[in-house]
Amino acid sequence: MLDIFLTPIRAFKMRYIPLLLIYFAYGSSAFVGIAQQFWVKEALDMTAADLAELAIWLTVPWTVKMIFGQMVDGINIFGSNRKSYVYIGALLITISSLMMIAVVGDYAIVENYPKKTIYIFASVIAVVGFVMQDVVADTMTTEVHDKNQSEEEIHHELASIQVLARLSLGFAIFITGWIGGELADVFQDNREVVFQIALFVPLLSILGVTLVKLNPVPVSAVNKHILYGGLLFAVFVVSMGYNDVPYSQEIVFVISLSVVLYFLSDLINDLDANTIRHIKMAMIIIFVYRAMPSVGAGLSWWQIDVLGFDESFFAKLSAIGGGIALAGMWFSAKFIIKRDIAEVLIFLTIIGTLLSMPIVAMYYDIHTMLGFDARTVALVDTAMASPFDYIAQVLMLTLVAIYAPEGKKGTWFALMASLMNIALSAGGLLTKYLNKVFVVSREVVTDGVVTTAQNYTELGSLLWVVIIIGFVVPIVTIIKYNPSKA
Repeated sequence: MLDIFLTPIRAFKMRYIPLLLIYFAYGSSAFVGIAQQFWVKEALDMTAADLAELAIWLTVPWTVKMIFGQMVDGINIFGSNRKSYVYIGALLITISSLMMIAVVGDYAIVENYPKKTIYIFASVIAVVGFVMQDVVADTMTTEVHDKNQSEEEIHHELASIQVLARLSLGFAIFITGWIGGELADVFQDNREVVFQIALFVPLLSILGVTLVKLNPVPVSAVNKHILYGGLLFAVFVVSMGYNDVPYSQEIVFVISLSVVLYFLSDLINDLDANTIRHIKMAMIIIFVYRAMPSVGAGLSWWQIDVLGFDESFFAKLSAIGGGIALAGMWFSAKFIIKRDIAEVLIFLTIIGTLLSMPIVAMYYDIHTMLGFDARTVALVDTAMASPFDYIAQVLMLTLVAIYAPEGKKGTWFALMASLMNIALSAGGLLTKYLNKVFVVSREVVTDGVVTTAQNYTELGSLLWVVIIIGFVVPIVTIIKYNPSKA
């Protein structure tokens, strides 16, 4: 037990701190999460399907990470192919925060523009900034280790750095999500204050990248095939979304998956056949695991309208969830590094399914029959589910770090991360379809008139369908494509 507790402490090195600060900045984006959730519900006329569709578009920048990966590997900006990109990302995040301050505070400068348009534009800008910083941070995780070690020791350190990075991310989500939620409750009538305080987020990433020290890395020649192909794909995606082409998201999903798989196959040709097979099978099961649908915004609306959850309680859920997730990641560090990927994902799938049951029970009012308060059930369920939130991502990043080709690490990380984010797009599409079949709506009032009535009768069916799909599909896939059988 003591050995498990000490694993992350023993792995920690002072030279990791600036890098971990960049991950902490990314996690700190949770600071505005609760305030934004309540503001969107109150100020924007968007259905659950609309929000699911927006979430899909917001994953698109993550699927074109190969563009930023190529730039990080081969293009210097102001004499740097690492730090300058983090500074640019921080600038974009700052612009996004200023836009949200203006629209949430109803400032005169934006009064002639639709709030929905500003919200979407600000969200996209922020995502691009975080994607840019994430590509650099992931690349730098392979450049802060001690080079004077054996290959096995380097592999172990790379895995340890991935765990520490997720711990930093988890701690940020825990502490900033909690504080931000409590402030959202305090400033219910002045929500823009929360977004003003959130300007500390880009400052953290600037501080981290300014102080980080990296192993010297050569600037690789730009792979024009990937860079220009990625840029062409990005232009295609933007034009599809801007022109509102029918089934644009489905078309973008198919093409983006094809493009990324093509680029990946080109990049891994130098690896031996057994390694390629192992990576492909591991990516298949992680892809499917991450592609499962969620319930969507309707669940939180129901919790607010029916169960009476407020900003302060959501803040407590965030704090408990983040804190226990952090502890779970800490104590499972050795387990994550040592165990087989398929075994861990089967375990996570089963646990995730079991921990979905309390929400279903609350929908059918079983907690009242048993004499439990809804908030107590939610707190316990959050506490139990939290440790398993980040483990699959750590497994993926560890695998990617070990096989990252020298001189192509930025592109490698970006392409693999793009593939996993395309999986999230698949899950988003499934979520959108399910929300169109099982329609869940909260009350919307426009100019004093109820334009959309509250209706949560379909939420129970939606919960069951999501749970069944999320259990059966991953288990079957993991058993069939277990990479340990390769």
